[in-house]
Amino acid sequence: MFRYTRDRLGKIILYMATDCVMVVLSLAVATSLWFEGTVPGSHAIGAPEGAWVLFGVLAGAAAVICLAVSWAFSLYNNLWKYASIDEIFKIFLASVLIFLLIFAFNSAVLEENRDVIFARRLFFLAWLMFFVLFTFSRFGYRAVKRLFVYMGHVMSSKAGLRRVMVVGAGFAGYGVVRGMLTQKIRDKIPVIIVDDDDGKNNTNLLGVRVLSQIDRIAELCAKYHVDEIIITKHPDSKDGLRKLVSQCTLTECTVKILPPMSEVGEDGSIVSGGKGAPTLRDLNVSDLLFREEVTLDVKNIRDYLAGRVVMVTGGGGSIGSELCRQISAFAPEHLIIFDNYEHDAYMLKHELVRAYGDKLRCSIRIGSVQDIPRLDQVFTEYRPQVIFHAAAHKHGPLMEENPGEAVKNNVFGAANVLEAAHRFGAQKFVLLSTDKAVNPTSVMGATKRITEIMMQDMARVSNTKFMAVRFGNVLGSKGSILPLFREQIDLGGPITVTHPDIERYFMTIPEAVGLVLQAAGLGKTGRIFVLDMGKPVRIDDLARNFVRLSGLRLGRDISIEYTGLRAGEKLTEELFTDEEQAGMQMTCHKKIFVTKPSEHDSKQLRADLELLRGAVGHGQNELREAIRRIVPNYSHST
Repeated sequence: MFRYTRDRLGKIILYMATDCVMVVLSLAVATSLWFEGTVPGSHAIGAPEGAWVLFGVLAGAAAVICLAVSWAFSLYNNLWKYASIDEIFKIFLASVLIFLLIFAFNSAVLEENRDVIFARRLFFLAWLMFFVLFTFSRFGYRAVKRLFVYMGHVMSSKAGLRRVMVVGAGFAGYGVVRGMLTQKIRDKIPVIIVDDDDGKNNTNLLGVRVLSQIDRIAELCAKYHVDEIIITKHPDSKDGLRKLVSQCTLTECTVKILPPMSEVGEDGSIVSGGKGAPTLRDLNVSDLLFREEVTLDVKNIRDYLAGRVVMVTGGGGSIGSELCRQISAFAPEHLIIFDNYEHDAYMLKHELVRAYGDKLRCSIRIGSVQDIPRLDQVFTEYRPQVIFHAAAHKHGPLMEENPGEAVKNNVFGAANVLEAAHRFGAQKFVLLSTDKAVNPTSVMGATKRITEIMMQDMARVSNTKFMAVRFGNVLGSKGSILPLFREQIDLGGPITVTHPDIERYFMTIPEAVGLVLQAAGLGKTGRIFVLDMGKPVRIDDLARNFVRLSGLRLGRDISIEYTGLRAGEKLTEELFTDEEQAGMQMTCHKKIFVTKPSEHDSKQLRADLELLRGAVGHGQNELREAIRRIVPNYSHST
């Protein structure tokens, strides 16, 4: 039995009453038009009243037939707000069937008067009128609404709507344009569409002109006074994307993008992942990296994570939290989030619980990697089989001012976790390292190089597989450059860059973590895996593009200020030393390289580490000299 709300039931009754009126009205008007306003057959029957009686019988039957057929075709259960051509086709079929049944009734029941009451020659005329009325009753309000929207767009310069160029005249472009025309996407008006398909040149999409001049975006933006560009078409090649984005950044327009996985409904709604959330977003600097999509060997990763107890130190941080998210997808037996900052760990656990529910066992343990008793307590409680060590002080300039803290946390904290993994018989230990460990000029980079050396030394004597994964900067991490740029723009500037020629390697956090998981599955102990970071990016170019993508103009709205290199900072970063490069090998994954194990004197390393521990409480010069005993190529940059 169908159940309807009072509001819905009222709408159904209104539709039914309207349909009855329309079918009777169609019969009456068609008959009246044909017989010039007289009652057909009144002379033959002998009185007009008799003809009206017969017509009333036919009208009543027509109303019943109309209601029965419409109900059978579910025309009272549609959400007409989202109806499309499929519903028009259903109306067509239903109306044809209705009038076939009316004609059959006229022929069978009123046979002797069938030419009097409703002649065969009037059947088509009445059906046509009914079909038009029926269709308008369902779609008319949308047509009227669209008319008002178009009228508003004609007055767009006075209405303050943003003038939009849509890139792409495909289905996604159609959905975005329709979304603006129906005000699903508010405060915008499409004024021009560009596409790379020459067959679409000088055509119209929903009344908006389409030009196959995608290489003239900047010129067209000026010609049509465009305020905003929405990219809905994603070029097949990275070169195509680079050219497209370069065209957009030459303009003064705000640039938005429809992500490739988004779906656009016929009503103009834009959703992603089937969740119904709008996904038009600003074009951000990560879109300018033009990196090829990374393909992972999921089976390889699942083989060492599924059904295992996995521990992530620094699990609440930018990299650590993304590790936890991606590890959770591989069904570990238990995930341990170890961090000394409770808020981020707490919020991450709630996020994972919402995503996986009872399918994921997840525990938070608060503690510091410098606290050996606490580490022993956690390892005794859970016996982790796979450990990802992401806990570290990573802010280079801050560590230059606090080198002792960098050594205590990054070196001896890592040593504590390495030792615990060995003593408790973990299967795998993965150290997250950095490109700043190569020929380091900063304390932070030097401490990460020391952890790499300690990892390789431990791998010689342990049954645990120890490895490190080295990569460059990640976009969007805490303390990274992009949040700083955004904050500076919000405050009105200036944007600060240390040097016009400074370059850095960049990778998105999900991409870096995916490759870390992949490298960890390659199974070679004592090795340092190096991720292919692509080409280095000039920070100055990054800042300038960031300003343009924010719809601002350099020199007029905001400026760039060069502050000079900071202590420990290099103009360019390296991913491996000359010695490592000579012995570098490809792995089975094209984005991951592996270095040969370096040779170290274990006894001397332990002695140097004790000297380093003793130097922590002394002056910075003594501390830096102790670091240099372990990392001879460490050169302090001031």
